[in-house]
Amino acid sequence: MSKTILITGCCGFIGSNMCNFLLKKNYKIIGIDNLITGRKKNIENFRSNKNFKFIEQDICEPIELKSSIEKIFHLASPASPKDYLKYPIKTLKTGSLGTENILKLGLRHNAVVLVASTSEVYGDPLQHPQKETYYGNVNTVGPRGVYDEAKRYLEALTIAYFKKHKLDVRIARIFNTYGPNMKKDDGRAIPNFINQLMKNDDITIYGNGSQTRSFCYIDDTLNGLYKLINSNYNYPVNIGNDNECSINDLVVTLKNIVKSSSKTKYLKLPENDPKIRKPDINLASEILDWNPKVNLEDGLKETISYFYNYK
Repeated sequence: MSKTILITGCCGFIGSNMCNFLLKKNYKIIGIDNLITGRKKNIENFRSNKNFKFIEQDICEPIELKSSIEKIFHLASPASPKDYLKYPIKTLKTGSLGTENILKLGLRHNAVVLVASTSEVYGDPLQHPQKETYYGNVNTVGPRGVYDEAKRYLEALTIAYFKKHKLDVRIARIFNTYGPNMKKDDGRAIPNFINQLMKNDDITIYGNGSQTRSFCYIDDTLNGLYKLINSNYNYPVNIGNDNECSINDLVVTLKNIVKSSSKTKYLKLPENDPKIRKPDINLASEILDWNPKVNLEDGLKETISYFYNYK
């Protein structure tokens, strides 16, 4: 008998890709989303699959399920700065009330619960690359604080349930991920640049472009999350690509793929925007036997193809 897995945020970028990934492995999936930032379009391809059930609900409200579930991927949350700045209180509530509802559900079903944390818990890091043991450098009252602190609280609450109630938990600190099913107006660097290049608009780089990110293609992220939930490790694990590149270099790579007449325009760097970002993935490599496989250029080609056909 196939096992049932619950996925919160199933209509979002990572959530919808995770549904598709697991359906191909013949799992039964229950997906929950309140559609604040998720798109029903993202689940269209498998909506009629007999192994998929969609529930439109806010996880900040109590969740009752008749079906028995074995595992939970808690992926629900506004994730792009554009979204969490638009919904600051909902972002905090999703990380707190929503997460507790999911942890309680996990207890009732004796399920393994994986929560999606983020590299943003490291803030504007003073350690490089960032190891799981690093406590971070976060401005709690800055504009990014609503997302950073929601995820830091999510981690603390998850570990409390692990220690107090013996709930079997996993914590994934996900670094910059990209790929199909991102929203066109997501607001993050890769969707922004691709859309600007496709329209021949100015490419808007915040700061001088020397700030770095480490971009992980969605397929690699999914494999990492899947290996993590099937591991026996209960503490945070970085899931990201350790190939660090500057924003300027990202634009050069994109320009080599998308033929465009776009010029580059530099704007003021937003407050508390991290200057550097690179995961130390030794822990994931050691305990999960996981390393990213997709190089940046190949991943960008797949993402660009998706945006050319975006509806």
